[in-house]
Amino acid sequence: MIHYIGKILIILFLINFQYIAKANIQNKIILKIDNEIVTDYEFKNKIFSILLLSGEEINQANIDKIKKPALDSLVQLKLKKIELSKYKISTDQNQIRNYLTSISSNNIDKFKKNFRDNNLDFQLYLDEVETQFKWQKLIYKLYSNKINFEENSINDDLKSLIKDQSSVEEFKISELEINTNKQSMESDIKNIQDLIQSLGFEKTAFQYSVSSTASNNGNLGWVNSKILSPQVYNIIKNLKLGEVSKPIIKQNNLIFFKLTDKKKSSINNVKVDELREKLINQKKNDLFNLYSRSHLSKLKNSSLIEFK
Repeated sequence: MIHYIGKILIILFLINFQYIAKANIQNKIILKIDNEIVTDYEFKNKIFSILLLSGEEINQANIDKIKKPALDSLVQLKLKKIELSKYKISTDQNQIRNYLTSISSNNIDKFKKNFRDNNLDFQLYLDEVETQFKWQKLIYKLYSNKINFEENSINDDLKSLIKDQSSVEEFKISELEINTNKQSMESDIKNIQDLIQSLGFEKTAFQYSVSSTASNNGNLGWVNSKILSPQVYNIIKNLKLGEVSKPIIKQNNLIFFKLTDKKKSSINNVKVDELREKLINQKKNDLFNLYSRSHLSKLKNSSLIEFK
């Protein structure tokens, strides 16, 4: 495989604002991933779509800061499409419609018109949305039978959660996870933080997160504090509502968390069955994320990535 990280800067350097802004856009191939291609048309559409959705001004500085994450996102998209072509994964139109409704303030027609008015290809954006949801279904299909928990283990964890506690602390959190490496880590952190600032955490998570929660805008829902690892808990507990954490570095991944809400409940008012279900769901989510990252990483390592 030709490692694309090292060469990504060459493409980004060559594509400047004046070139992007040309009205006569040629559909030139800039990257080939096995039988899938990334064209300059897709790349430009991706960059301008991000700026449109974030309400950011189209200028050289804003274009420069999203070039790399935009290209990384397209590489991941193509890898997912290649893998999805091997399986029969149906598209859930209701799920897509609900998502578009939520991000368009309940006005999908106006949302589409905004793309047309800015000479952007809405179909490319829709294709990304569909691929993200189908990827989630694929990971569930491939790995759901591997996610089993022994009853005794769950019971022991449950007892540990409620032992010697007068109250239960819960956090409503979202996550955003991206792949990185030592060479690009600092720039990746800055790029994602810039995107969160302009796009918002949820849209950034949907478009760039490699976690299985990406199709749900990174939403993890309510999580019991005792389920969290000590490292994550110590970060989450000090966040203000609406605040995004600094990234946690986990091997070749960066994980950001956003705290949406928090609460404490009396242990006497907590239903054990509900707590058990939350515990199981959290464990499942952790494993699905692990399988999703691993699967995508294997695809990247086994694919031939050619720069044109």
